[in-house]
This record gives sequence, structure tokens and C-alpha cells, in this order.
Amino acid sequence: MSKNLSPTKQKILLLIFSGLAIGLTYSPRKHLKIIKYLSREWKNIEEKKLNQEIRKLYQSKLVSVQENQDGVLILKLTDNGKLKVLSYNFEKMRINPGLWDKKWRVVVFDIPEKLRRGRDALREKLKNIGFYELQKSVLVFPYECQNEIEFLIEFFNLRKYVRYGILESIDNDLHLRRIFRVV
Repeated sequence: MSKNLSPTKQKILLLIFSGLAIGLTYSPRKHLKIIKYLSREWKNIEEKKLNQEIRKLYQSKLVSVQENQDGVLILKLTDNGKLKVLSYNFEKMRINPGLWDKKWRVVVFDIPEKLRRGRDALREKLKNIGFYELQKSVLVFPYECQNEIEFLIEFFNLRKYVRYGILESIDNDLHLRRIFRVV
């Protein structure tokens, strides 16, 4: 995340964003992982620092505050706050392989030349996190990664140019199995 944000402020933004992640995740197992992470991280923030940093976040326009009818305050990430969280997570992004379900995840894109930097950055990041490049704009991966791909598409602002799909079979299956060392 930005160098001008304190560790506590970074945690707060990440924790708020994690709430969004729960809403976008369909897997109960992932819900539990996120909730355990949230619980553990909230305990690590001192209340005094928390109040100070929330006030600073509000002043910096990274979060907005709304009050419910019952008096409960709700913090919401602004678009600028979401970008800060995205840039923070981008550097640490990894996909933890589980058991292989014998399906191939495929990312296909057709990004115009005027967005070349975004296209090249997306390709490099996909390769960096373990995707195999079948062609310049077709990359494949054996493990569940839809949330990560959605994150990258938003990060690079390339939603209308990128497609994600799941294949049950592909003609070079044996070759891909060897590359990813899956049986």
C-alpha cells in the first residue's frame, strides 16, 4: 500500500475490503477463512490507534462514514480507498493450490494496442502467479482462481477485454499436467 499510510491504517483498509470479499465469495470455506483472518487482525489493533486512524482515513477521503437509523456507524471504502487496498494486495498476491479438480482455468484477452501497458502487465502478473502461456493472450492454470482473476481485471481496469473460463478437457492435457506437475 502507499508508503504514506501507517500500518494500522493499511490494516483498517484491508479489513474493510475483506468484508467486501466475503460478499463476493461463494465458498463457505473461504468465508470462514476470511472471518478468522478478520477476527485475528481486529484484535491486533489498539482501540486508541483505531479511532485516530479511522478519523485520518475519513479526512483523507479513503473511507466514507454513514450512520444507520439505530446509530451504528458504517465505514465504506471510497473508490480511492479501494485503489489503495488493491495496490497493497497486488504485491502479495499468490494462489494457494489445493487438490486439483481436473479442470483448467483459462484467461483469454483481446486488449487494444492503446492499452498495451495494461495488457503486458496483466500477462506478466498472470505468469508471475503461476499461469502458463498457451498463446500471447491465452493463459491456463489448474487451480481455482476466479477471485484472483476478478481482482486483477479490476486492478488493471480491463473488464471488457478479459474473459475467464473453466475447461474440463483440452487437447494438450498431458503436456499441461507435466508443466504443473499434476496427476
